[in-house]
Amino acid sequence: MSSNNRSNPYIELTIGMFRTGILGYGGGPSVIPLIRHEAVVRYHWMNDDEFGEVLALANALPGPIATKMAAYLGYREKGVLGAIIAVIAHIFPTCIAMVALLSAVTFLSSSKIVAGMIAGVTPVIAVMLGTMAYEFGEKAVKGLGIYVGIGLFVISFLLLETVQLHPAIVIVLFLAYGTVHFKVVAKLKKQRGDKEGSA
Repeated sequence: MSSNNRSNPYIELTIGMFRTGILGYGGGPSVIPLIRHEAVVRYHWMNDDEFGEVLALANALPGPIATKMAAYLGYREKGVLGAIIAVIAHIFPTCIAMVALLSAVTFLSSSKIVAGMIAGVTPVIAVMLGTMAYEFGEKAVKGLGIYVGIGLFVISFLLLETVQLHPAIVIVLFLAYGTVHFKVVAKLKKQRGDKEGSA
């Protein structure tokens, strides 16, 4: 999207990240679909493929995933100042909520109403994460092929759940594999093209 057709990028970052901060209920993973919506669908800061790559790298780094994503998006749009604005806008609603509700924590923790609210929100978060995972899986299958895609899904599941490798290690392994995979595929296609050309 050209800069002529866009409003002030600082305003976009502030509103977009504030929205993810105020609507992201349940921790980092629940906020990722909201950040994706702002970055990919609403403001077109990047496409789905770029978002998937950034998300994979952010998962491999220490620290809260949502603030890392906010910082990257802000830096990508407007440098260091953009990163600062994006992070502050994202964490501001949480900070205000924590200060405002601190005096009522003991009461709210035992409240059946709050427990019901959490139980009601949980399925929504599950559906949002499931939708995003399906879209990423669909792209992986298109890029790698259905058999390789399913095979890698099974391997990653086993590494995470059976071997219990740290997610960062699994991400780094699959990033390395992806690099090798596409290089090998490109080389095979080139060799096949050369053979067909010489035939």
